[in-house]
Amino acid sequence: MPAFAVTTTAHRYEATVERGVLRRLRDFLPARHGKVFVVATDDVWALHGPAVASGLDGKDWHRLVFPGGEERKRLSSVESMADRMVELGGDRSSLVVAFGGGIVNDLGGFLAAIYMRGIPVIQIPTTLLSQVDAAVGGKTGANLVGGKNLIGSFHQPLAVLTDPDVLATLPEREYRAGLFEVIKHGVIACEPLFRLMQNEQPRVMAREPGAVEQMVAESVRIKCEVVTADEKEMGLRKILNFGHTVGHAMEAETKYAHFLHGEAVGLGMIAATHLSRLAGRLSEDHSSEIIDVVNAYGPFPSTAPLSVDNLMPRLVKDKKAIQGTVHFVLATGIGSTEVVPGLPADLVREAIGLTLA
Repeated sequence: MPAFAVTTTAHRYEATVERGVLRRLRDFLPARHGKVFVVATDDVWALHGPAVASGLDGKDWHRLVFPGGEERKRLSSVESMADRMVELGGDRSSLVVAFGGGIVNDLGGFLAAIYMRGIPVIQIPTTLLSQVDAAVGGKTGANLVGGKNLIGSFHQPLAVLTDPDVLATLPEREYRAGLFEVIKHGVIACEPLFRLMQNEQPRVMAREPGAVEQMVAESVRIKCEVVTADEKEMGLRKILNFGHTVGHAMEAETKYAHFLHGEAVGLGMIAATHLSRLAGRLSEDHSSEIIDVVNAYGPFPSTAPLSVDNLMPRLVKDKKAIQGTVHFVLATGIGSTEVVPGLPADLVREAIGLTLA
């Protein structure tokens, strides 16, 4: 199975997509390293920890327990894990392995970015959402009360190890949530991937190996190419935020307890698609296609806790807003987008209203 390179001005690493790769973890460690610290939740460790332990056989390693949950993706959790690393003798030669879903990849990467002013990290994503998005690209972070990932750092990993086999144990809701990020990649950059999601839903939902491998590999390829072209999100990388502006507002408004991240992104993509059409960037036919495909991978949690009036002020608090101006990623077709700042508030309100309805 494939490996895709990310090349930035200061780093080069590969995102490897390979069944059984967890048992080869030692092969990806640098020749000279100190203690290895594996960040993982208890539930993920119970399912897949033995494979990682096998991959670290003979190495000096310790597990750092993260309780899990978006509400615990906070600086206090990072501080607690850093204190534990000090107790266990962690130093500047140490290495972090972030082993879990998107929250663990973000928080484990952030821990590595700031411990001793920066130590290496290897990302091992275990959910579909983290495999196709969060683990690649070096974005790390934690949440504040005011919004998602408002503190963080760009910290590129040594490697990203993606094993499609672990998706077999993923609960259906978590699996569906990851599919919305796959659809996103199709909308922004790859019409064939979008058509796969449109035409092969039974295979996708059955987790057929061929469909899963195509989804994961194509999404990782797209993410690696975008990050290589724009590491720090100064231009092209912004397209990866399609659906995230409104989605993040929905998560924050419901205190990160109502939606899974992928579900919020799915609803945010519907809002972004409505907005793309209302702004004259997207045809009626393409708008209907995108919304139909997103809805086909539902259901979504109820939007009853949300209102247009509550969501609008949250948009300007998003980390992608610049000097109070919200930059929206709009679809211009299947496989193409553009970033548009400062859209009229009445169009944004209408798009959100149509989504909540």
